Amino acid sequence: MKKYNQKTLTLNNGTEIPVIGFGTYQIPNGSTTSKTVADALSCGYRHIDCASAYDNQKSVGQGIKNSGVNRDEIFITSKVWITDMSYQNTIQACHKTLKELSLDYLDLYIIHWPKPNSRECFQALQYLYEQKLVRAIGISNFKPHHITDFIEGESISPAINQIECHPYLQQEETISYCHQHNIAITAHSPFMEGKMFTVPLLAEIAKKYNKSIAQITLRWNYQRGIVTIPKSVNRSRMEENFNIFDFSLDQEDMLKIKCLETGERSAPDPDHMPF
Repeated sequence: MKKYNQKTLTLNNGTEIPVIGFGTYQIPNGSTTSKTVADALSCGYRHIDCASAYDNQKSVGQGIKNSGVNRDEIFITSKVWITDMSYQNTIQACHKTLKELSLDYLDLYIIHWPKPNSRECFQALQYLYEQKLVRAIGISNFKPHHITDFIEGESISPAINQIECHPYLQQEETISYCHQHNIAITAHSPFMEGKMFTVPLLAEIAKKYNKSIAQITLRWNYQRGIVTIPKSVNRSRMEENFNIFDFSLDQEDMLKIKCLETGERSAPDPDHMPF
């Protein structure tokens, strides 16, 4: 059984996922990535999020190895890229990812973006799950209609949907739909590539609690029952992002943040992808 030293959320198949993870998007392959991942694990993170499309999984794997943390203490997520979504290519992509990360299994393997062959890809994920090469399977950037297109009739439901989620894009419709179908939510891009740090209301709330804007934003997602994967290569910010469990936002402030919704995205709209 896994032992995590932080709070977890239980997925629909009983697997536990730490509610604060560490994202590796846009960290260049090489020593920077391996050091950053090792630093994150030494700060207490036990959830690492990566993807084949990030082109840095070998360094992520090296960072995990360098950290000295036991494999069974770490929850590791990776993603299938859109060019690998046929049934056989998905299986091959998983084996490639495992090799790059120097792992025997993944804790979560998800479809990176919705495409017309999502069902075929998801059926391959089910096979990988049955073969115990992955402990849970899921999706990313899926809207409700994307999920409806393939969820009916499948023997295994997605355990999680990883979506862009921050105060400007609160995703209430998708979150409600997923929770109705017992699909958990992970928020990527929680700071909207830094835009959240310039929002006056968040600065005001941060001052009230003597916390950073980053901590307020992460705590807001946590209180909504959402797993979140912030990223930083700066160790002090890693520590700051990880430490959100010693305070709570009151209902008034949760409602104030809710009023920040604009629908603005930093990543592409899944209905209008440029790739």
